[in-house]
Amino acid sequence: MLYDLRKMTSSLCQDTCSESGYQFAGLEYGAECHCGNRISSPQAPEEDCSLVCRGERGSPCGGVGRLSIYKVEEQLPGHRKFRNIHRRGCFKLTNSTIGTFPIHSFQPNLTTQSCIEMCTDKELPLAVLKKPHCFCTWTSSLFNINQQSNKQECAESSSQNHTESFGSTAPADSDHYQVYHTPVLDSRCKERMFLPHRSSSLVALSSFPGAGNTWVRHLIELVTGYYTGSFYFDGSLYNRGFKGEKDYWKSGRSICVKTHESGQKEIEMFDSAILLIRNPYRSLIAEFNRKCAGHLGHATEAQWESKEWPEFVSSYAPWWASHALSWMKFGRRLLVVHYEELQRALLSQLRLIAAFLNITISEERLLCSQSNQDGYFKRPGAQRPSFDPFTPDMRQMIDSFILTVDLALQSRNFSRIPQEYLPR
Repeated sequence: MLYDLRKMTSSLCQDTCSESGYQFAGLEYGAECHCGNRISSPQAPEEDCSLVCRGERGSPCGGVGRLSIYKVEEQLPGHRKFRNIHRRGCFKLTNSTIGTFPIHSFQPNLTTQSCIEMCTDKELPLAVLKKPHCFCTWTSSLFNINQQSNKQECAESSSQNHTESFGSTAPADSDHYQVYHTPVLDSRCKERMFLPHRSSSLVALSSFPGAGNTWVRHLIELVTGYYTGSFYFDGSLYNRGFKGEKDYWKSGRSICVKTHESGQKEIEMFDSAILLIRNPYRSLIAEFNRKCAGHLGHATEAQWESKEWPEFVSSYAPWWASHALSWMKFGRRLLVVHYEELQRALLSQLRLIAAFLNITISEERLLCSQSNQDGYFKRPGAQRPSFDPFTPDMRQMIDSFILTVDLALQSRNFSRIPQEYLPR
């Protein structure tokens, strides 16, 4: 995993690697953070690591092709904090299936946290548990979300288990298990490449700024295995894994191309487009945060209270509406994706996107993308100003734009604006 933050520190890198389940944190070029569990290269002279961390004077952050490596501070069992952990669900599994899982541990005092920790240390993406048994394995079609059992069945199974002797060494022939995604990225999600044959058809991934374009690019790359491109060039995104960022956007080597453009000429350069629409209130806040503090930072209280914020809203809110309306008017072939719907029904929405891109995806890759859906491209936390930054006049203006876009979507038989932010 790479970071190219403007304020990199050694502690930030170590915390990131610790939360992702890694033992070592390596800093390079004064701003990049890499995580891993093994050091396979020989030690270099200390003077080669001559670049200081951009956010921490006096602290070494590697050099050119050199890493300053830190051993991540080990937390006591049960106290480690991880990111990207998701409960997959409750599944009924047979003993023969369980027997194929590579790791099994019998722990009388097993907890969900201790099972996830063990599977993370074993570098496996799934933790499967029924006290006192913990198993670690890879993502597979066994854990299809449609095959989930009722949550109550797992609870009852666990309750029954507590009445049994802890002396047994194998679970019952068939039973219900809780399944969790660990922070470990399944190796089947890591492989990405440019399209093997240049495409003559250009597909846009179009959105208003702040609508989650970077996150959706991350999801598309995970689920298809192909790089996405960009109409622009953002060095920080390139350094965090978006290798299509440097590729010429018209090369035909990327599965789709990020753009925020909304002029007729720019729209008609593309043969088809995925139009990503997000709640304008959240989009405006996200874009203001990005302008003030980069892709992962937050604006300060003073910036929210400054005249810069109302000026930003008055110029950007109309653009939110005109962007969507222009793509609906001039786009040749369009798939409308709502950010909120993608959050709510990730797998079904990814299937729609893959079908639109004419890409066949495996169930394993789909599950793999779900377990790593957040990646490192979403702004952490929900830090907001201590007051409502939207005045009544701002809300009146934005609500009218929401209704205009919803009416346009409805008239063209596209999926309408999600109910939760449709003005009442």
